[in-house]
Amino acid sequence: MGAGHDHGHAHGGPPPTGTAAAAYRGRLRIALAITVTVMVAEIVGGLMADSLALFADAAHMATDAVGLAMALLAIHMAGRPASDRRTFGLARAEILAALANCLLLLGVGGFLLVEAVQRFVTPADTKGGVALVFAAVGLVANMVSLSLLVRGRKQSLNVRGAYLEVLADALGSVTVLIAAGVILLTGWQAADPIASLVIGLMIVPRTVKLLRETLDVLLEAAPKGVDMAEVRRHMLELPGVDDVHDLHAWTITSGMPVLSAHVVVSAEMLDATGHEKLLHELQGCLGDHFDVEHCTFQLEPTGHAEHEARLCH
Repeated sequence: MGAGHDHGHAHGGPPPTGTAAAAYRGRLRIALAITVTVMVAEIVGGLMADSLALFADAAHMATDAVGLAMALLAIHMAGRPASDRRTFGLARAEILAALANCLLLLGVGGFLLVEAVQRFVTPADTKGGVALVFAAVGLVANMVSLSLLVRGRKQSLNVRGAYLEVLADALGSVTVLIAAGVILLTGWQAADPIASLVIGLMIVPRTVKLLRETLDVLLEAAPKGVDMAEVRRHMLELPGVDDVHDLHAWTITSGMPVLSAHVVVSAEMLDATGHEKLLHELQGCLGDHFDVEHCTFQLEPTGHAEHEARLCH
């Protein structure tokens, strides 16, 4: 043990490489199969009914399918073991997949808005009855997929991205159902492009929210729900802790928050308490109050921070 330094970890093993999304691999596969099937059905239905709203839902389904496929690929990559070069493995690949999903969703949303405006300029003769049948099929399929992913949305950004896509699809199917019913009952053809506009507008706000959360992870912001001022306060309340500096907390990927800190302790306290006991107390403090399990602490005697500052200069 070097003078003034003691590196402690929250647990004895290496950093975890499993991700929160891995538990939902099988459900994501089923959702992907359902999505592709419904996408093909809605394309056929859009051609038969000449319905932009069905094409819009099918386009979103296609993006959904790509997103689910990327989520599965990310889970596979994230599950690979760590190496000397990539010490957390490829866990961050899951977040990159979520970012790609956001960009795809924003692109599809913009495309639908443009196409809907053009449909107002050049109206079409949409067959409400055909559109109604295919929209109903899509809604049932989406509800099945939602039931598979609903629990995972709180545990993984990647699963949440897939869940939001399927949810938007379900809402899109409801919108198409309403538009098809209006056309069938009244013959008002403008209901179809209006439904397309609604579907496009539904995509954007949720996608922006997911994008913000994804960028927070990539920019290594503090994990959601972790108040750094409170973390510092709890650590300073421990007997013998004089100061805490270089305190950092970030998220490697969903379900994998990490924290590191330099903890200044009086030499007398280090000798009296012992390094191991103080590390256990620090970990217990964070484990009891905050959802951060992987922590690294550097214990320093009073005055060592000034020594580090001189070395940096």
